[in-house]
Amino acid sequence: MSDTDELLQEIDALEQKLAAARASITRRFIGQEQVVDLALTALLCGGHGLLIGLPGLGKTRLVETLSTVMGLNGQRIQFTPDLMPADILGSEVLETGADGSRGFKFIPGPIFCQLLMADEINRASPRTQSALLQAMQERQVTVAGQDRPLAPPFHVLATQNPIEQEGTYPLPEAQLDRFLVRIDVDYPDRDTERAILLATTGAEEDTAHQVFTAEELLAAQALLRRMPVGESVMEMILDLVRAFRPKEPAATAAVREAVSWGPGPRAAQALMLTVRARALLGGRLAPDADDVAAMARPVLSHRMALNFAARASGESLERLIADTTAQVTRAEAAA
Repeated sequence: MSDTDELLQEIDALEQKLAAARASITRRFIGQEQVVDLALTALLCGGHGLLIGLPGLGKTRLVETLSTVMGLNGQRIQFTPDLMPADILGSEVLETGADGSRGFKFIPGPIFCQLLMADEINRASPRTQSALLQAMQERQVTVAGQDRPLAPPFHVLATQNPIEQEGTYPLPEAQLDRFLVRIDVDYPDRDTERAILLATTGAEEDTAHQVFTAEELLAAQALLRRMPVGESVMEMILDLVRAFRPKEPAATAAVREAVSWGPGPRAAQALMLTVRARALLGGRLAPDADDVAAMARPVLSHRMALNFAARASGESLERLIADTTAQVTRAEAAA
């Protein structure tokens, strides 16, 4: 059997497992297929996700269900203004042994898990938020001068309330850039809300079941990186990312006028991974231009900012991304 045939068989088997995982998740998180796919994308790519949505839309339920279905050890931290870094990372305590000897013992914090839910992450102080930064980037934490690795896989799914901003601390740009995708959780439509009522207010509720193990998820992440990406798709990724940098020659007039700072190379890396995951979830062997266009907003929206004049005039970052992506897509199709 050739390497190509073996790769195709592995991708086909993974697609079947992902279909089973998605079906199990959507039994408890009803009618939000796009949100589920973006959350699965973050895990398949080995990255982190930032969930933006109002309270009561099921963000916690989604993360708990993902933990069960993907076979990951999950922990939840409710971020509050008085939360300290040691509450997340753990700390050393002085311990007295049975023989009277004394020494320091490390008590690991909740970050030592495989899927961490950072609930309302912007309610904690910058000092506490920064406790996650090293873990998200390097998969290790430093406590009392000693590096302590986090067992793979390690993922953070953080939530933010987009309305309530009193007593909150916006995440710095460097930390936002560590999130692979931004996942917007919106109100369900009427039929979906009806289905939610029927499913969650009766005598019994559907339960999720495990489909993956942590080892299988790691294997899936490795397989994803072996999926082919066509030259035209790669060129579109580069064109798209560079089109949002206001000082680049490729930037559109609207971007030069409205954008304060644009996405860096990590955005292009994120697109290269997420378009593969979207193709995989769609039952396709390789990504295409539609995948790039679809992943533009989740990957780019938290990696750029409008300037003051654009905000004052009512410009929308989402509209700018949509318009610029459409222009790049048309240019690629005409080339």
